Amino acid sequence: DGLAIDSEKMSYNTNKRRVVRTLGSDRLVYLFIKKQRIVSKCCQCKGEAVRNQASVHVCMCRCLKTVIRTFGGVICHRERIIRAFLIDEQKVVKVLKALQLGKPVRKPPKLQKTPAKTASKSK
Repeated sequence: DGLAIDSEKMSYNTNKRRVVRTLGSDRLVYLFIKKQRIVSKCCQCKGEAVRNQASVHVCMCRCLKTVIRTFGGVICHRERIIRAFLIDEQKVVKVLKALQLGKPVRKPPKLQKTPAKTASKSK
């Protein structure tokens, strides 16, 4: 057979390898293949990757994988834009229905900015 094996390297069956003939001495050796990483997908459309290379994404800690934002790092850009547009459209329809029925439209109160306090120094 004449197959050279690195015995200390990757003994589990899930680690894939293939047989390759070396250039100089025509020996048969194993070429170890890296595992395929699972790419993060959009949770709604199950389509393209959300972001990051899969192999890098696995090594990152959880705080770097997620974004502190509504559906941050979960929904693809297209879905996020459509979602925001539909929410705005719902607000407009709600106002138009209220105007048709003759009900007064209530606007949310605006927040007033308070002046910043100045620190007084006493000596």
